[in-house]
Amino acid sequence: MAEPIKIEGLAEFQRNLRKLDSDLPKALRIAFNDATGLVIDYARPRVPRRSGRAAGTIKAKSTRTEARVSGGGRRAPYYPWLDFGGKGPGNRPAQRPFYKEGRFLWKALVVKRDALQSALEGALIGVAEQAGFEVT
Repeated sequence: MAEPIKIEGLAEFQRNLRKLDSDLPKALRIAFNDATGLVIDYARPRVPRRSGRAAGTIKAKSTRTEARVSGGGRRAPYYPWLDFGGKGPGNRPAQRPFYKEGRFLWKALVVKRDALQSALEGALIGVAEQAGFEVT
């Protein structure tokens, strides 16, 4: 399974942004959502389709301190079964080979890791410049 990307000093950066302007930390969340588009764009077309509902549930759900992507939920409760496998949803006997690393989201993180890291760095620089800092 892929290791999450960790950004040292992010919480402190976010706190300092809040001291400057209470709306600036929201820009972090928006910037993180934009960066996670790389993972979403890779994973979404690879999800098997009948209705497209499961693929449609893959979306960014970032916070001010974390860039997140999720899939499934009420609209497609079977999504984890599609991604990771195992016994079928509910009591259905459909068996799918279990992949601990998943088929779509974690794989997208592995494949797009370098591009995602660059996009996250760019997002942080963009928010810092928006706050009025000169970044070199």
